Amino acid sequence: MNYVNVFRALATMLLAFGLFACKPATTEQGKAEGTILAEVNGIAITTQDFKNEVDRLPAYLKPMVQSPEGKKELLDSMVVREIILEQAKKDGVDKSKDVADRLEDLRKRLIVETYLKKKVEQEAQISDADLKKFYDENKDKFKTGEQVRASHILVKTEKEAQDILAQLKSGANFEDLAKKYSTDATAAKGGDLGWFSKGAMVPEFDKVVFGLKEGQLSGIVKTQFGYHIIKVTGVRPAGIRAFDEVKEQIKSTLLPSKQQEIFQKMKEDLKKNAKVSIKEDVLKNLDLTAGDAQGAAAVQNK
Repeated sequence: MNYVNVFRALATMLLAFGLFACKPATTEQGKAEGTILAEVNGIAITTQDFKNEVDRLPAYLKPMVQSPEGKKELLDSMVVREIILEQAKKDGVDKSKDVADRLEDLRKRLIVETYLKKKVEQEAQISDADLKKFYDENKDKFKTGEQVRASHILVKTEKEAQDILAQLKSGANFEDLAKKYSTDATAAKGGDLGWFSKGAMVPEFDKVVFGLKEGQLSGIVKTQFGYHIIKVTGVRPAGIRAFDEVKEQIKSTLLPSKQQEIFQKMKEDLKKNAKVSIKEDVLKNLDLTAGDAQGAAAVQNK
């Protein structure tokens, strides 16, 4: 997969919808945090702005900005956003009623979201005793075949793979080389693929990885994705996984329903203490299609 092209398309989309929201400071004010990466008409975009931008990206996009091309694309999007923002201000868009209304709507949503997140996280606690009880009552759910944990370095050519393998055999650090050379999304994590069972990977990869011992390095493995060098970092025999191994997994399973339970109770409690009047007849007769038609006509008339 060409991650740069994917990221470029997504960056363009995010930019168009105004979701890149860094807040660079002017160099004249001397308020910039971090080292300056770029300047746009006197406005500084710093390393801290860039890091903040990366933090706001969805998890599946973050590995894409680890490469030089990905970083360049993200910075370019930030630069273009700043140029558009400046021009929009010159045109008075920032003072428009539409922007004011949307900002007020966003402010309300953010306040509600922050409140709910805080209250639900505070109250939706699951004790270790509850986790252990679920484990003891559902041990069949934690049966597993043999599993391995492995890391890999993926490159496009056999020559690249041979050069990297030679470095590894000379004592080079696997994680460092994975971060430097691997074209896979796992490069940022040193090539770590996590734990997996037989059949989770493509057959050529699967056959080799389950033939290695913990700490052992493979030769060059060719698959449809390119050339791999694999290192097994852990082995689990078949059986029931220990409680400590699945504790966080159980918590992740139980937490959403617990949070929903807390939210429903909180919602009902709040409604009991509020004066709410619903105009059922107005709601029933509310015609949404008319508004949609007017909106479509307004767009066509422009």
